[in-house]
Amino acid sequence: MVFPRERGPDTFPNVVDIRELARRSGVSQATVSRALNDRTEVSTETRRRILELAEELGYTPNQPARTLVRRRSDMIGLLWDTGYANEGRRPAFLLDLFVGIKQALTAGGFHLMVLSVADTAGVDAYLRAARQHSLDGVIMMGVDEGHPAITALVDSGIACVGIDLPLQRKRTTYVTSDNRSGAASAVRHLHSLGHRAIATITGPLPAMPAAERLAGYRYEMARVGLDPHPEYIEHGDFYLSSGYECAQRLIALPEPPTAIFAAGDEMAIGAMQALHDAGISVPADVAVVGFDDIEAASLVRPALTTVAQDRVSIGVGAVETLLTAIGSPDDDTRDAKRDTHPTAAAPLLIPTQLIVRGSCGSVR
Repeated sequence: MVFPRERGPDTFPNVVDIRELARRSGVSQATVSRALNDRTEVSTETRRRILELAEELGYTPNQPARTLVRRRSDMIGLLWDTGYANEGRRPAFLLDLFVGIKQALTAGGFHLMVLSVADTAGVDAYLRAARQHSLDGVIMMGVDEGHPAITALVDSGIACVGIDLPLQRKRTTYVTSDNRSGAASAVRHLHSLGHRAIATITGPLPAMPAAERLAGYRYEMARVGLDPHPEYIEHGDFYLSSGYECAQRLIALPEPPTAIFAAGDEMAIGAMQALHDAGISVPADVAVVGFDDIEAASLVRPALTTVAQDRVSIGVGAVETLLTAIGSPDDDTRDAKRDTHPTAAAPLLIPTQLIVRGSCGSVR
């Protein structure tokens, strides 16, 4: 029988801690801590010597202890219901959004943790998860803003930001595209081409972007003196099939519209297909405008006029707005009491841009 060899004293590397750094540097542990945290009480020469030694020995800070001392973990949580994709957020939208989030987190020295919480975990599930991991803040998207677990989290005082979620508390706010202004620009463009019978296909109205785009449509119609027929407002779900079906109902009206503003590009493309199948020319007979500027918008024929969202800026804005609520990441001396924390910033609206392509023409 072969027995395992006993481990010698050099089998495992020695772990260098703050006490070892203090011993080798000839200073106190408190001085080492101040140097590692870039505090002003340490001279430049002493800080340089300690940092060089720490690098030479491969020192890694004890993160739980560091979190306890600094009252900050440099960790941001992400609450993301995968149902977010069911609101018209396809992979390209989410990828650009996450690129923006990563850029801003990296610039701020923060890390991201995706929170996986079971639906049956209780009304304090999100709050318990945030506290368990000592999160500095939470980004939320695609969740039900009225759910008791979300209410418990935003009422706790933990800094939060919602993406397309109308949440506001003392340390909670939200970031979204300027959906209302974007929708208004679509209607204004169609009106400038001579269209007066302008219909819209909405997204699911419980979703904030859909509701805001409908509000922008109604506002601009009223501003230019148009009173749309109630039947000119069709309710879709951001998907191709709903755009197709809504357009079928619109062109079957006794007085069909000469222009359609769809609150999402997929619905706009679905509407264009319905018009084509009915022998109706786009843009000669009916003009179509979408919203989002997905990749397919420039590939369909005619290319789709649409309202572009800056998806990367939404992600960057979400993080920067959250960090405003958290406070300066270098402020290690702040009071731990919640009522001394900085209040969250006002909601951030990311500008949109009308991209004019070939799907709109002047009314006949």
